[in-house]
Amino acid sequence: MTKYNIWFFGSLLIATVVALPIITVFFSFFSETSNYFQVLKNTFLFDYILNSFLILFFVLIITFFLGVSCAYFVSFYEFPLSNFFSWALILAFAIPSYIFAFSIIAFFENYGTAFSILTLLFGEYNYNPIIPKLDGMIGSIIAISFSLFPYVYVLTRSSFFFQSNNYIEVGKNLGLSEKETFAKIILPSARPAIIAGLSLVAMECLSDFGTVSFFSVSTLTTGIYNSWLSFDDLNSANQISFILLLFILILLSIEIHSRKEAKYHQPGRGFKPINKIKLSGKKALFAFMFCSLVLLISFIFPVSQMIYWSVKFPKYIQDIDIFKINLNTLKLVCLASLVLVSISLLINYGSRISKSKILNYLTNFSLSGYAIPGIILAVAFITLFSNISDLITNNTNLGSTKKIFIGSIFGLVLAYFIRFFSLSFNGIKSSYEKINSSIDESAYLLGYSKIKTFSLIHVPHLKSNILLIIVLISLEIIKELPITMILRPFNFETFATQAYVYASQDLLEAAALPSLFLIFWSTILIIFSSKYILSSKN
Repeated sequence: MTKYNIWFFGSLLIATVVALPIITVFFSFFSETSNYFQVLKNTFLFDYILNSFLILFFVLIITFFLGVSCAYFVSFYEFPLSNFFSWALILAFAIPSYIFAFSIIAFFENYGTAFSILTLLFGEYNYNPIIPKLDGMIGSIIAISFSLFPYVYVLTRSSFFFQSNNYIEVGKNLGLSEKETFAKIILPSARPAIIAGLSLVAMECLSDFGTVSFFSVSTLTTGIYNSWLSFDDLNSANQISFILLLFILILLSIEIHSRKEAKYHQPGRGFKPINKIKLSGKKALFAFMFCSLVLLISFIFPVSQMIYWSVKFPKYIQDIDIFKINLNTLKLVCLASLVLVSISLLINYGSRISKSKILNYLTNFSLSGYAIPGIILAVAFITLFSNISDLITNNTNLGSTKKIFIGSIFGLVLAYFIRFFSLSFNGIKSSYEKINSSIDESAYLLGYSKIKTFSLIHVPHLKSNILLIIVLISLEIIKELPITMILRPFNFETFATQAYVYASQDLLEAAALPSLFLIFWSTILIIFSSKYILSSKN
């Protein structure tokens, strides 16, 4: 028995809670399969996997091109509004891919926004035959790509920042052109950061549910949802979840490995900051137009579409209880943030004072929750607590306990905890490591207890970082769709669920207002945190 067993058991409990969905999916894979899954395996399962990886393949190509190109322009060159683009390009994070999907459909559909614009510019005519129609696969690829490219952009931009100007000068001395310097020096040096960004894109892409569901593309995530909702077959949903989870965990391993290798980008002795080249003429125009086009498509286009709908169809404003939706979202954000930040603080403090390798191992294991797709987490929740409820009901006189975790605020917050604990823990840990351990020793010599040291010294030092973590958690919860939609209480709507429900009923105009509020709050949070996200130290 050690002096700090409380920290050990606390970390063990958290690691167990995070592991429960993975364990549930794992054991469900070996359970008896239903007739539906046997039929699915012989018919559409291959199509689910093929469609998932076709979308993934093209999304990776597009996000690589967009993210690396934008990061290269704003990092190495000065051109009109280059400083503005350096932070404005991350606003695409405020647009969930399913809302981007709504915008694409509305713009290109018959008598849609494109039709209205052409009519306004050139007069009455049947423009529908000349307006391109995007099929579900292409629409999904475009929507997901423009929503996720900031992952690659932010990490690549940070990597470019730490590339010493010495390397660029060596390239010039060797007679390399700008293109050759980029291909042979700049790009290879940023490879770990690019791979880490692409790994995150891949995990989010494979986890996507709202976009592919809206475009009616059959993927592994829609297969999971349909197995549970349409056929009431949790076993089949877990079987498909296991397949998807294997792919996600492989990508997680790649991301972690790449992140470790990216450490050498820190500046060392002889480091020279990059001297940006001032562009003029056609080159300046090209860089400006490229960044403008990316910003236009990824952010301004969907925002304009939502505003246009809201103004054109004001009747839906009266039908939607925006105040209640704001209140619901605020409730989830406050509860989840309080739980996540409080436990992250305590576990970080426990690791600091105990210095236990086992404790650190358990803590690191509990960070794997962010890799679990929301749809898998929700289905695993239902499976786990349905089994527990049946077990308790069969062996005791107690009624069903399932309603405590499924269809309740408590269950939602617990699911959010598993999904976003990594974000909260790592954010606080990065700031905690900057507090020198000698400060603790000095406090103990002055008669401070460990609790007093934590509350009066550590927490004030971490205050600004805690605020940032709350902002990032809020951003994730506001945009989260499958977990909230499946586990929420009856008649409990957030911006994401309300927009999706209307869109799934083919009421795209009604989906505009909740989508617009979602984008508004997300944009505010991103602008608030953009200085930290784009900081060269993070």
